[in-house]
Amino acid sequence: MLPGIDDGAQSLAVSLEMARIASDDGITVTACTPHLLPGLFDNPGPAVRRMVQDFQDTLLEAGSGLQVTTGADVHLTPHTVAEIRSGHALTLNDTRYFLLEPPHMTAPPGFFQAVTGILASGFIPVITHPERLAWIDAHYPVFDKLARQGCLMQLTAGALAGQFGGRAERVAWQMIDEGIADVVASDAHSAGRRRPVLSRARRLVESRFGPERARKMFVETPALILSNKSVERHFPSRASLP
Repeated sequence: MLPGIDDGAQSLAVSLEMARIASDDGITVTACTPHLLPGLFDNPGPAVRRMVQDFQDTLLEAGSGLQVTTGADVHLTPHTVAEIRSGHALTLNDTRYFLLEPPHMTAPPGFFQAVTGILASGFIPVITHPERLAWIDAHYPVFDKLARQGCLMQLTAGALAGQFGGRAERVAWQMIDEGIADVVASDAHSAGRRRPVLSRARRLVESRFGPERARKMFVETPALILSNKSVERHFPSRASLP
């Protein structure tokens, strides 16, 4: 939602329109999470922090009630932990949770070991849109293991409605069925096709799993993350899975 910083909003006007859409959809808090990808999107933490504060001031001046906070869509490197500790890579609202975006097309060598190493350092990766990865089918057990090790999994709202194709839709619902999906995010990039809306996806989850499960994924777990509290999780026994 921050203007002109990556492949998201390209102007402040678009950012403000996105904020309006989010508020109209019932969203009250948005984490601004620009990509942090060396050589392509160089968005160091201090600069992002200033932009978030400036945008919050602009929203207040415009009469918007949307609250924005800090974060980054961190791409895995050998220096991820050091970058978080130095403040170069921002966590979500300065908590121990941070967004970790895997490569889209190819499974990186040693992915499981690298992510469990981050967990051992005290930070908790929230792995973004695993359902949309080109390599998810062949490596699905890795994400299951990482969830059980303590990583959180964040699905994209549009994927639940088929916006990213049938495979992403199938995997997203499978992850919810199996209890390894924790939160749903808009992953908004614009005021057009990639809009900051969650209500439709919440209704879909509610229709399949009931209002309590939907509230947990869309309200309670995000609130726990942003307040740096522990997220309690329940993995159904494999015998009970559909």
